[in-house]
Amino acid sequence: MNLQKVKEIAKDKGVKIGSLKKSELVQAIQSMEGNESCYNTGKSVECGQENCLWRDDCK
Repeated sequence: MNLQKVKEIAKDKGVKIGSLKKSELVQAIQSMEGNESCYNTGKSVECGQENCLWRDDCK
């Protein structure tokens, strides 16, 4: 997912964008949703979040 789409989702969720990088934005969105903020933390194989919106882009 491109950065502009992530920013749109963040804005819709009320996340302050500021100068956050893509990974930081996704993690803030995950946290806001009550999920583990695990995006790009190396846990994609073990996180168990198969239906995660960010799954295809995660490492």
